Amino acid sequence: MKQLESAEQQALFQWAAYNTGRLPELSLLYHVPNGGKRDVITAARLKAEGVKAGIPDLFLPVSRKGFHGLYVEMKAKGGRLSDYQKKWIKELEHQGYLVLVCYGWQEASKEIQEYLEGCIC
Repeated sequence: MKQLESAEQQALFQWAAYNTGRLPELSLLYHVPNGGKRDVITAARLKAEGVKAGIPDLFLPVSRKGFHGLYVEMKAKGGRLSDYQKKWIKELEHQGYLVLVCYGWQEASKEIQEYLEGCIC
């Protein structure tokens, strides 16, 4: 499942690179590398550095329509949110961020474009 999410996310960043001329704010979109399998030593070091389970995959630090920015949790088709992810989504929304769960790069690109164009549909 993680490989499918990775492929979808890579496709999304290809779309973003292609569309940065039209939507320059896309250059600010970045991946939060909190997931993935790691050995015990690396996991302990990253946890000590502030890595936290459940943070959404992507962040776009651009305010629109009263939101401070946009977080996107990428899921492969059939993927489900963990309890940690549900908790983070709730907390981030409480702090004034829009958080979207997107199934595939096409859905994510559509939602991000609508966000940047000021349309929350």
